[in-house]
Amino acid sequence: MKQYDFLIVGSGLSGAVFAHEACKQGKKCLVLERRGHVGGNVFCETVAGINVHKYGAHIFHTSDKKVWEYVNGFTEFNRFINCPVANYKGELYNLPFNMNTFSKMWGVVEPAQAAEIIEGQRGEVGGAPRNLEEQAISLVGRDIFEKLIKGYTEKQWGRPCTQLPADIIRRLPVRFTYDNNYYDDDYQGIPVGGYNVIIDKLLADCEVLLETDFLSDRERFSGLADKVVYTGMIDEYFSYRFGELEYRSLRFRSEVLDEENNQGVAVMNYTDVETPFTRVIEHKHFEFGTQPQTVVTKEYPAAWQRGMEAYYPVGDERNRALYARYKELADLESSVVFCGRLAEYKYYDMDDAIAAALAAATFTQGS
Repeated sequence: MKQYDFLIVGSGLSGAVFAHEACKQGKKCLVLERRGHVGGNVFCETVAGINVHKYGAHIFHTSDKKVWEYVNGFTEFNRFINCPVANYKGELYNLPFNMNTFSKMWGVVEPAQAAEIIEGQRGEVGGAPRNLEEQAISLVGRDIFEKLIKGYTEKQWGRPCTQLPADIIRRLPVRFTYDNNYYDDDYQGIPVGGYNVIIDKLLADCEVLLETDFLSDRERFSGLADKVVYTGMIDEYFSYRFGELEYRSLRFRSEVLDEENNQGVAVMNYTDVETPFTRVIEHKHFEFGTQPQTVVTKEYPAAWQRGMEAYYPVGDERNRALYARYKELADLESSVVFCGRLAEYKYYDMDDAIAAALAAATFTQGS
């Protein structure tokens, strides 16, 4: 006899939201988590009284009112607005590209002046852009590409911009106003107390096993429940039958500094190719902290290898085609729901992950 209605593999946002919605409907859920903590990549670790985003900056933003109301049902969100700064060899520029950026780069003060410069540089690319470099130049011109896009992107993806597909950056935010808010979404903030507050409430009515690898004994674990909700890597689920999908990974180096304020901003991007890390996160600024110390984390991109955490799917033509083959196998698994960015090989922002998990929970329990 089955002991659970759902066995949920992974306790990140996708798994936790699905589990919560199932429990609300009276379903019995068991959650398995490989790591020693719940929450996946939104997990926060308290260091020197500061909520440290252990797996990189997670800034909640959405224009989906339903999702915003949903997360606010678990905790209050603060008024944090993401205004990152780009550091190019010591030159500091505001992001996203706006009049503050253009004024620093070209000494202009009027939107028409900036627009004229960008328009003049865009003409360098004739015809349809063939790669990311040509796509970026066709959108924002050579100067911005060279200082604020090229190095950062090549570090992030581990290859030259001329070898990256153009559709990675179908558009770039360009504003002819002095507005440093990175996102255009209606709602934005950081959960008061950190993301652990939300995850703990989502999983409050579930049984959770930590440091437990579903794939190490999938037959036994699968036998415990009517259905499995799998949020891990889809190619790993199928034992890499058709080969590995490509991912990018990250390494983090954090340190506690005996000072109140190190860089004056939560996120500073390093856009020259010589600097090995892509950004530095100063966590206390997410929650307007006044602690006597501060915690900073350098973020280093890395090529994914088995045993590493997979962060970003590489959505080029080869990988999309390979994923389609795995998706065909997944569709044949009638007792397994594949949910989340790794299971669907799709880059999800947090609001997207929540919306997808809500939809999956509704469909699965209604079917």
